[in-house]
Amino acid sequence: MLPSSFQAARALATTRVLEAEDLADTLEVLHRDPVANAFVATRVEAVGLDPWRLGGEMWGWYDENGSLESLCYAGANLVLVNAGPEAVRAFAERARRQGRRCSSIVGPAGSTAALWALLERSWGPAREVRAHQPLLATALPSTEVAPDPLVRRVRRNEVETLMPACVAMFTEEVGVSPLAGDGGLLYQARVAELISTGRSFARITEAGEVVFKAEIGAVTRGACQIQGVWVAPEYRGQGLSESGMAAVLEVALREVAPVVSLYVNDYNLRARAAYRRVGFREVGAFMSVLF
Repeated sequence: MLPSSFQAARALATTRVLEAEDLADTLEVLHRDPVANAFVATRVEAVGLDPWRLGGEMWGWYDENGSLESLCYAGANLVLVNAGPEAVRAFAERARRQGRRCSSIVGPAGSTAALWALLERSWGPAREVRAHQPLLATALPSTEVAPDPLVRRVRRNEVETLMPACVAMFTEEVGVSPLAGDGGLLYQARVAELISTGRSFARITEAGEVVFKAEIGAVTRGACQIQGVWVAPEYRGQGLSESGMAAVLEVALREVAPVVSLYVNDYNLRARAAYRRVGFREVGAFMSVLF
């Protein structure tokens, strides 16, 4: 039997949907680990906690002292932030009651695995579980790989040029086409947004062929995250992913954030070796559950 004082303290721990007045406390939690929390932090820093602008709710878990300690972004993705065992259980119960509305669960490997263990019976089966995705980061430009001088920011009038490469990358990486459902309208809007904000990079031939591409998908005051790295199949094996990444890394560190990160599937040994050569080092691990 637990002491009554301990039971009373546990009863004070709670979760709720965070609101505008919780913004400062939410950012404090997010900034504890700017690399791991870049995806969620970039949204909150940009639009605050309004669910309509955020694209989902932000759930907060408060400890027995009333301090906000953990977060769960519940939108198109379900993402845990700084969630210990009690917070994971509380978020799992809330998610179970709400029902699955997301297309994936993504986050730090340990807490995400614990969350999925609690949700699998009611939310499963998953289409795919990627249990260990190394999280890589660096604060220095590459010293071993020279940046590709032909990699540049994609221009606003090149959305249609870049789009097929983006679709190919997404389909190859996720296993489904981003054109399903709405015909790709939302996906094309996202591609256009990254181009318009100067966060889309590519090597494009004079004939309009995309050879390499990558985007800076998440940007916060402390870190940014590269995503969507892709090399056209006929150009693979020539080191273009390394020189392309070195070029994007150089710009990102100079103009965007002091630390650059990305995460990669553990079975993609070729990509992991390329990122190591560019200078990225493993700083953690993510897990993804895809529906």
